[in-house]
Amino acid sequence: MATLQRSSVFKEPSRQTVRSRRGWGYRALSYAVLTILGLTMLIPFLWMISTSFKPLSEILIPRFMPIEPTLDNYRYVLTETELPRWYLNSIIVALISTISVAFFDSLAGYVFAKYRFPGKRIIFVVFLSSLMVPTEMLIIPWFIMSANPVVGGTWIDTYWGIAFPGVITAAGIFLMRQFMQGVPDELLDAARIDGVNEFGLFWRVAVPLSLPAIGALCIFNFLGNWNAFIWPLIITSQREMMTLPVGLQFFSTESGSDWHLIMTGASLSVVPLLIVVIIFQRYIIEGIALTGLKG
Repeated sequence: MATLQRSSVFKEPSRQTVRSRRGWGYRALSYAVLTILGLTMLIPFLWMISTSFKPLSEILIPRFMPIEPTLDNYRYVLTETELPRWYLNSIIVALISTISVAFFDSLAGYVFAKYRFPGKRIIFVVFLSSLMVPTEMLIIPWFIMSANPVVGGTWIDTYWGIAFPGVITAAGIFLMRQFMQGVPDELLDAARIDGVNEFGLFWRVAVPLSLPAIGALCIFNFLGNWNAFIWPLIITSQREMMTLPVGLQFFSTESGSDWHLIMTGASLSVVPLLIVVIIFQRYIIEGIALTGLKG
């Protein structure tokens, strides 16, 4: 009887309880590691913003927060430098390429996903194979084409010259093809019966159903073009046509040890990226998650 009472009181934990404890331990370890990695990436960014509010006399002081915060750095950078012009150039180039990619990549992805034609698989493989070519190897052909008057005049120091390498991308075509394969063929057939033409099927049926993937594609393309450096550096020779990354490089070289001004320019350069990511982060998550589930 005593043995039965002891066994009932000191019952061994069930397997579910053990798994639950292990799960909590794994989660706690994961959160700790992710927190440390997040702080490792976040602290330099916060230090850059903090430095942008410091006067020159506080730059070498090992203190995170400024003792006497000032907005003179921002006032100088916005009024005495060409940063606003570089901002405008980057926005124009990023918008040109993003709008073009949103239309042409989604259209090409729709064609590869929903139509059958001779050489379809070979053409798609050729598009994908271009992803294996480093960008540095394409710069010389791009520049020769940009400087060739036969194509309609030189594209050097023009917005089109900066933007044209990114007006259509193989990665975007692949992304949209994967997503477009999930668009039900029944909806397209029903629209055909209702008299919708082939382009109308794409514009009125496929595009509304693919907005998460198109949103993710636009965001990634905008971020990539905003941060592009090598090609804008090569294709521009006039300061007023430089994009923001190229302009900041020249500005940092000219400023020398004025790190408070350099950090101010760098802080201003990330503002559009933060706005885009904060507002449209839902489309990034939905687009990547849903695209990964499509055949």
